[in-house]
Amino acid sequence: MPFRARSLVRWLVCVALASALCAAQAARAEPIRLMTGGVAKLIYLPVMLADQLGYFRREGLDVRVLSSPAGIDTSTELVAGAIQGAVGFYDHTIGLQSRGMDVQSVIVLGRSAGLIELTRSASAMRTMADARGRKLGVTGFGSSTDFLTRYLAARAGVPAGAYTVVPLATEAAFERALVSGEVDAAMTEEPTATRLLSRGVARPLVDLRSIADSRAQLGGSYVGACLYMRREWIDAHPDETARLVRAMLAALRFIQTRSEQDIAAAMPAALKGDNPAIYRQALAVMKPAFSTDGRMPADAPATVLAILAEADTEVSARHVDLARTWTDRFVAAAQ
Repeated sequence: MPFRARSLVRWLVCVALASALCAAQAARAEPIRLMTGGVAKLIYLPVMLADQLGYFRREGLDVRVLSSPAGIDTSTELVAGAIQGAVGFYDHTIGLQSRGMDVQSVIVLGRSAGLIELTRSASAMRTMADARGRKLGVTGFGSSTDFLTRYLAARAGVPAGAYTVVPLATEAAFERALVSGEVDAAMTEEPTATRLLSRGVARPLVDLRSIADSRAQLGGSYVGACLYMRREWIDAHPDETARLVRAMLAALRFIQTRSEQDIAAAMPAALKGDNPAIYRQALAVMKPAFSTDGRMPADAPATVLAILAEADTEVSARHVDLARTWTDRFVAAAQ
């Protein structure tokens, strides 16, 4: 057999062995359950891409991506030990620590809140100062949309008792409540926001989707979605944590280097809705807000704590060690 042919055979054998090894590792791996506050929401896009593009499998992980209506539910499941990781807002790490639970963000996914407060197009509301006496929709009590809504209202001079908060667990419930007038305004994310704005049935009151808008409205760098886990699990499973972070970093790179069309093509049809153009438009809105490196912005933890403390008196009454709510060590090791 010629030398070149023998080399090719050896290369093919090595590839086959490596593939078999990865498959064997994945087969032996204990399932890791990650939960999001809604798999169709673009704020959680990186975890879905990591799953759909096989980045978790490439790391030898058996990851199950689960969904719940609200981020607060993922926190509850994490503390209960039903899941290993929560893909939700960073503020939950602060809220949980203030209640004596030790959780930590291991990779930042979103560099903005990624949310927008909408009102009906025909509504008399023009700013959050008009929230007095109104019904304001949020994902759920204790959710990030809940405390951000309270913060924005307070900043506009409207105290908590002057309006009613209405929990709207699903996107369908949100859309129905806003369009029908069951609520006067509500906070949501993409692609729901672009869908309603494009139909002309809603208009923005406060936009927190971009990095610049989040900074302007919230007073500093902000972090929305991240992967956070119990520190006990992280310390016991540093290798699995590192692999999860590498897979999500790969997804973040995919978002930064590919077009909206490429990103949409990688997602399941069931999550994109019935209008591909609207989905791509929503991707274009959110794409610049995703982290490029997974690292925590230096001033973001303090910004999030200040906002959370203003909206939640239970947090303001307790000491929070921000240094324990996040780590960049896994991201740094992967780069």
